Amino acid sequence: MALTNEIVKKRLTDKFGESLTEWEEQYGLLTCTMPADINMQVLQFLHDDDELAFRFMTDLTGVHYPDRKGEELCVVYHMYNMVAGFRIRLKAYVPVEQPDIQSSVELFSAANWMERETYDFFGVNFVGHPDLRRILNVDEMEHFPMRKEFPMEDPTRTDKDDEMFGRGDAF
Repeated sequence: MALTNEIVKKRLTDKFGESLTEWEEQYGLLTCTMPADINMQVLQFLHDDDELAFRFMTDLTGVHYPDRKGEELCVVYHMYNMVAGFRIRLKAYVPVEQPDIQSSVELFSAANWMERETYDFFGVNFVGHPDLRRILNVDEMEHFPMRKEFPMEDPTRTDKDDEMFGRGDAF
């Protein structure tokens, strides 16, 4: 039997009930939100279930939503069933004050680099990661550059002409 969004959603709902929320199907990609404290149970189920068999993590990244109070940081998992050619996206939100979520490195070795990168740029603490340290930025950096905590441009700059960037009266 071929996997469909309906089958995957039913299997996940049967196993985890109402704890999985915010179901969407943007461009046919099934997406749901899971509580951060059960991320490994959900990922383990997707991996171990013979019918679902999501045994490949395509991507893991972070997103900063500063207006979502108490769940400002989102960890996004993209999983893939290579036999069925089927993808699913899972999200888990954590507060910026305590951005802890369980590491998935033991289940998916590909998560090692991706969790380090997400820590480096967003400050998500992957509990149980074997080597959680900065991977691209300098060790002395005290902030996380992908968080939306700083303005994109310095408004005091005088070395640029807004008309050259399509922001002046010329356009």
